[in-house]
Parts: sequence; C-alpha cells; structure tokens
Amino acid sequence: MKYWKKIPKGERNDRIQKALSDNINFTTTVSLGYPASKLDSRVFNDDAPFLKEAPILQTYVANPNNIGCHTVGASEKAFPGTHEIEREVLNVIAVDIFKAEPNTFDGYISPGGTEANIQAIWMFRNYFIHECQATLNEIAIIASEDTHYSIPKASNLLQLDWLKIPVNFTTRAIDKEVFEGILMAAKQGGKKYFIVVANMGTTMFGSVDNPDSYTTVLEQHKLAYKLHIDGAYGGFVYPFSNEKSVINFSNPKVSSITIDAHKMLQAPYGTGVFICRKGYIEQVLTKEAAYVEGMDLTLCGSRSGANAVAVWMILFTYGPNGWFEKVSVLQMRTQYLCKQLDELKIDYFREPFMNIVTIRAEVIPEALANAYHLVPQTHTGANKWYKIVVMDHVQVEHLTTFIEDLKTAIYV
Repeated sequence: MKYWKKIPKGERNDRIQKALSDNINFTTTVSLGYPASKLDSRVFNDDAPFLKEAPILQTYVANPNNIGCHTVGASEKAFPGTHEIEREVLNVIAVDIFKAEPNTFDGYISPGGTEANIQAIWMFRNYFIHECQATLNEIAIIASEDTHYSIPKASNLLQLDWLKIPVNFTTRAIDKEVFEGILMAAKQGGKKYFIVVANMGTTMFGSVDNPDSYTTVLEQHKLAYKLHIDGAYGGFVYPFSNEKSVINFSNPKVSSITIDAHKMLQAPYGTGVFICRKGYIEQVLTKEAAYVEGMDLTLCGSRSGANAVAVWMILFTYGPNGWFEKVSVLQMRTQYLCKQLDELKIDYFREPFMNIVTIRAEVIPEALANAYHLVPQTHTGANKWYKIVVMDHVQVEHLTTFIEDLKTAIYV
C-alpha cells in the first residue's frame, strides 16, 4: 500500500482540523465575492461542544465547496484543505485498491454512482465526437440487462442507443454468441464506436461481468470501444474478497471505474467516486464556467467537501487490514446463509465473492418478504427474485431467524 494506512483517532481529528483551517473561514475572514457561507448559525448550532469530537459534523457546518476536479489543474483557492483531503482519498482508491500507478488518473467524489456512471458515458461520448469525429448515431452503449438504471438514464440524457445484452437466467452471465449477434446488427445499422459498461456487482444479484466477454468480441471485429467498470456496489467488496481480481487499472483495457461510498463504506448518502485514466476527463470541460478557478470537469459542479472528509475518515479509521477483516466477516455471514439455503434445497444466485444472495421468488411468501424487507426484482409485473444484502448491520442471528421463518412457511 502506497497511501492507505490506519491512523489513530487523535491524528485523524488533527488532520481534518488542519484541512478546515486551510480553508476560508467565513466567520473570521472578510470574503465578499463568494456565493457561499457556512451553515446558518441561527438554524445550525456551530459552537455546540460535541462538534469538537465530530470532525465530519464540523465540516458540514463549515460547508466547504469541493467544486471542480482536484487531480488536474488549479482549484478554487478558498477551499484547498478539503480539496487535498479529496486527493488523498482518490490516491487510496485509485492506486491502493484499483491498482493505478500514481499520478496516472483523474477523478472526484461525486454525489453518487448514478452521476459517476453518467459522467463516464458523457466523457467517452465526447471523446469519440472530438477525437474520432463520430456522430451521435454512430455511438452506442453496451451493457447487460442486469445493469444499473443509471445506464438507460444516461442513454436518454446523452441521446445514445443502449444495446441491452441478455443474461442467462441462472448464471446471470452474458452469452457471447448472442452479444456478437447484437453487435453485428448494430454495426450494420451504422454503429462504429462503443462505450462498454461492465458490472462489478449488479444491484439485484451482485453478479460480476467478465469484461473480456465484451472486449474480445469487439476486438475480433476491430471495433473502437472504451471500457467502464460500474463498481458502485461491489467496489469496496470485490477487490478484497477476490484478491486475484484484474478488474482494475492493471488491466490496460479499463478506462474508468465508478464506486459508491454510501453503500458498503457506509458514508452518508450522496457519496460516490469517479476515477478515470488521465487524458479523458478534459473531454467534458465546461468552458463557460469561467468564474470558477480551475476547470469545471464534473457533471454536478458544486459539491460538499464533507463527503470527502467522511470517506477519508472511514478509510483511515480501518486501514487496509481492518477493511479486509470487515469484508471477510460479511463473506462468512453470506456463506452461512447460503449453507442454510442449500440444506433446504432452495434455488438462489450468489456471486462467490459478493455479499448478495438473490432467491427465487416462488419460494418466498410475500408476507415473509415484507416482514424482512426483502427487495424484489420488480415492483411492477411478475416478480421472479428477492434479494438479501448482508450489510454490516445484518447479524447471523437475523439470518437464523429468517431461515427458521422460511422453514415454517415452506413446511406449513
């Protein structure tokens, strides 16, 4: 590990205090030009004693703006402290978790995985337009039918066709022959450039795509593509549970990755991460944002520096060994659940390195699903699956109680 380590509580608090002191202080500094301030002290108590031991809450009250992309060019000079915190977070995620070489990537803490996925597709769409003189009708998105809804959302927003690739009902893997047929039909229809989204943990199944299933076919037909990894769910699980994984920047075909911190990392909602190789993010420069110091290279523009502080606190509280241990515990709990389902001869899907178990809906009574807040594959039409996500709060005793209730429902 080059950047990631476990830091004692006192040192963590001192680091955040330094970051906040490096930022502009709207209470003590005369600043007339910024359309920003701290949270309103008439509404939010900014001198409560408990804030001294709560650096994340202090940051929310200080209200720093992490607008821009702090891995390239200049940034707003009012908030250098929290901008540096964000760079430290990105170094850990890009280099230590996803195997990028230092200083070879760009990225930012986004408001979530949906934006980060759209950012990737927007960026590669513009790359093909600017560098290859492609038209919109010549560019297409490739992603499986299990992919996150942010992909059809991006398709709609960016006016790109989505080639929805079917998956096997049981294995959730794409069929390369079916994919090749869809690809050839798209090529004959005028598509020349492709943005591939491979999943590292689909939302419903936790299934992990093999990116080679896409790239080998595209390369056989000499078609131009860029490969994006949607690890919004699995990004803080799969690299630790499957240490042999090459779905990272050590694979030269991978151009960008999305990860969510508000899922497995348990950061506040509205905390995603977008990382890409250098040389791409400038494709989405908004030149009209001339009053912003540096370059506005993000979809959202202004965003809270507190989100970066939250991720920093989590990563450096655990350190790499502590996080590996946490993921390992969740894997053991997931294996326990699967063992119980095997004994009951109940069909389910589980990606071996993930902590999602998706059970055939026909064996789960609706009342039981509601009682345990199981999530259906669809709330409209005929539902075929329910999922259980073994998050940090899901204890073995909860799983045991569920299994006992399931047995009762089955054998009544």
